[in-house]
Amino acid sequence: MSILITGGAGYIGSHSCVCFLEAGLDVVVVDNLSNAHPESLKRVAAITGREVPFVEADIRDQSKLESVLKAHGCTAVVHFAGLKVVGDSLSDPVGYHDVNVSGTLSLLRAMTACGIKNLIFSSSANVYGDPLELPLKEGHRTAPMSPYGQTKRIVEQLLEDLVESDPSWRVAAMRYFNPVGAHDSGQIGEGPLSTPTNLMPIIGQVATGERAKLTVFGSDYETPDGTGIRDFIHVMDLAEGHLSAYRHLMAADADNRFQTLNLGTGKGYSVLELVREFERASNKAIPIEMAPRRAGDLAVSFADPILARETLGWEAKRDLKIMCHDTWNWLCKNPKGYAV
Repeated sequence: MSILITGGAGYIGSHSCVCFLEAGLDVVVVDNLSNAHPESLKRVAAITGREVPFVEADIRDQSKLESVLKAHGCTAVVHFAGLKVVGDSLSDPVGYHDVNVSGTLSLLRAMTACGIKNLIFSSSANVYGDPLELPLKEGHRTAPMSPYGQTKRIVEQLLEDLVESDPSWRVAAMRYFNPVGAHDSGQIGEGPLSTPTNLMPIIGQVATGERAKLTVFGSDYETPDGTGIRDFIHVMDLAEGHLSAYRHLMAADADNRFQTLNLGTGKGYSVLELVREFERASNKAIPIEMAPRRAGDLAVSFADPILARETLGWEAKRDLKIMCHDTWNWLCKNPKGYAV
């Protein structure tokens, strides 16, 4: 019995591998390495003392997925693989639908062919769009503002329909907010192959001297310091949330076949609050340049995590100080990411 983790060599996937392996579960990873490095899985093995079976493959390759599922006797899938940059999705919506939607369809066909009907899907708070009320609850209307967010919502709807059509399926869609941080060992962290677009890795590049300054888009929001507010969640809390979801899914009764759950802290921090905390953690000054707002950026977004706590018995434990400390620890030990 094993768990297939798609995208398992990536940022969230590799940290989730650690959680699942340390819980005594067996995993196999499929990743096409388009934005991940196989070194991450070697580091996972070093942390856990357990090897990680790895197959380089694309989730759109149904036959390859079927062979992996059969060869490793998989009974469940945690599906992280996909494209995730909002800006890129605006310029390449076809590519995003191809990977995120068509790729998931290939995975579902492969699972069906192998008789596997337990799935945890990596969704996103992007499905909510501009909040009508805060904190964001799972029942909030969905109105994604980018092709990326649209692909996540399309897959959610597909999974809802699938469970409705076949009650033997058990599915959890995890809507998470802004993952940051790294494993406290400093051996694994966020090491994208492409130019980072998320706030924390850019702050890290400024702290290490790779960038001269941080550009903050928007200083005139109706927030205490004028900058946008987000719900930052430590990647290990996020990974532990997926482990909790797996345990819940495998024990779920017939009336609890589909769950949509927020994974967040329930606290909002501004861009400047994150910068100041990172300066304290790194003892480095982060020069800032203010710029106009970007189209599509939200003023405030943070989760209501109560349903995840009540359903899974899970809640985020690591605060902003730990998020920044662990990120800086990773960067100090791996100034070039996974490049060796």
